[in-house]
Amino acid sequence: MLSRQEFYVRFKGPEETPFKGGLWKVHVELPDQYPYKSPSIGFVNRIFHPNIDEISGSVCLDVINQTWSPMFDMINIFEVFLPQLLRYPNPTDPLNGEAAALLMRDPKTYETKVKEYVSKYATKDAADEAGDEEDEESEMSSVGDFGSDDEEPAGQMEV
Repeated sequence: MLSRQEFYVRFKGPEETPFKGGLWKVHVELPDQYPYKSPSIGFVNRIFHPNIDEISGSVCLDVINQTWSPMFDMINIFEVFLPQLLRYPNPTDPLNGEAAALLMRDPKTYETKVKEYVSKYATKDAADEAGDEEDEESEMSSVGDFGSDDEEPAGQMEV
């Protein structure tokens, strides 16, 4: 059973990106010092992105990891920071060297590979099953992508 300091959120790929249509299970762990210390964020099902480790799902995101402010909250992470990271990857600071090199060398092929990963690993079933071997009783929260009109408001996030 997960604690109030450890939970999962469903995260949808932002519109107008190759991640559109994808659904990821994102693990969130709040440190004891939260909100003064940043949460730990990781994608559970696979994603192909220069700034996300393909194996561990760790996110390389300066705002979360280095410039965190107690003024930020989970809504900022899931409606602003993560969508921006997917829209504007930074191949010069990679956690996934293959994705970074492909994005710089051949952006069209990178986009094709992202879409392949989305269709293979970022479906509702994949998100539901991701990490099941670790947490049979995990609770899932949902947050729509930023600017989405047909989803629940992000303020309704349940933990």
